[in-house]
Amino acid sequence: MQLLRIALCALTLAMAWVIPAAAIEVRAVRLWASPEGTRVVLDLSGSAQHSLLVLKNPDRIVLDVADARMAAGARAVPQAAGVVKEVRMARRSTGELRIVLDLTQAMRAKSFLSAPNDRYGYRLVVDLGGGADTETPIRAQHARPQARDLVIAIDAGHGGEDPGAIGMHGTREKDVTLAIARDLARRVDAEPGMRAVLTRDGDYFVPLRDRMRRARAQQADLFVSIHADSIRDRSVDGSSVYILSQRGASNEAARWLAERENASDLIGGVSLEDKGDLLASVLLDLSQSASLSASQSAAEHVLHQLNLVGEVRKPLVQQAGFVVLKSPDIPSMLVETAYISNPAEERRLRDLSHQDKLAEAIHQGLREYFYSDPPAGTRIAQLAAGAPPRPELATAARDTGG
Repeated sequence: MQLLRIALCALTLAMAWVIPAAAIEVRAVRLWASPEGTRVVLDLSGSAQHSLLVLKNPDRIVLDVADARMAAGARAVPQAAGVVKEVRMARRSTGELRIVLDLTQAMRAKSFLSAPNDRYGYRLVVDLGGGADTETPIRAQHARPQARDLVIAIDAGHGGEDPGAIGMHGTREKDVTLAIARDLARRVDAEPGMRAVLTRDGDYFVPLRDRMRRARAQQADLFVSIHADSIRDRSVDGSSVYILSQRGASNEAARWLAERENASDLIGGVSLEDKGDLLASVLLDLSQSASLSASQSAAEHVLHQLNLVGEVRKPLVQQAGFVVLKSPDIPSMLVETAYISNPAEERRLRDLSHQDKLAEAIHQGLREYFYSDPPAGTRIAQLAAGAPPRPELATAARDTGG
């Protein structure tokens, strides 16, 4: 009996050497184009090793995925998008799956493996010319001219490969948030003394901290992130408005202080790079305190207006550590317009007239806030005081429908 067990163990070990492990399957290849670059995503059946090579004449990216193959019934190779004009692939004799991305022009390329989450499995991501690992340049905050327009940064949640929450009837959060964000931007642009900037104006992915950077690069006076969340209890409905929590602010302050020597960012127009620990900490605390106070006030005005449109789930402004709210010198809020998991709210979110009502409520809340405490040197401050705007500004307002 003992000899039999030894023989079986030996046979098992021998089979382990000769039977190859199951190959990783590539289940889909997806492309997402944005103004900053193109993202290529490979959906994988498991973790995989890979190598990436950038070649010229012609410009192309060669991606080798070790011991991999296309899955049976995998999605067809995607159409051209962004800088990728063609995707070619073939399995090599050495076992790698080679994917070649033919490009319209030379581009930088970065790749990384993304771990599974509640929506996707393993993903191999290639960013071309920008994306998740690219820093957005930050402009110095030079002195602004008199009677300037307020800049409102409007952030449509999710996008691209990240659809956000999905309702029972297939409504995707990323589509709803973009529609409301565009509607809100039109209303802000039509408001004399205000100008909107969108962190994304299409179906593409923008990393969370890049959304903050884009707002800061535009010297935004306020940041509004639009969402439509889901929850297991499908009976839950109503809107909510969030600002950054004190804990989130403390964590972000620690991050800024730790990284200030390598940062080109400014806090309220003042660089932290050449400041000692104590002075940098005091300046950062002052900036954050002012931003949180303004965030609270602005969010209260928006929540009040949302309550006139429909139910609000929480009657007070909530606090959370959302990354997009962490800019230390821009008042920021996140608006949960509704729960897309609630069938009735999902139907309303798909309705254009309801989207208009939500956008108008947010716009009116912002307008109330800025007219109640207009920043000095802005057109809103002039209008609130009853002073006529300068002639050239009045002409610009008429030209834009203001």
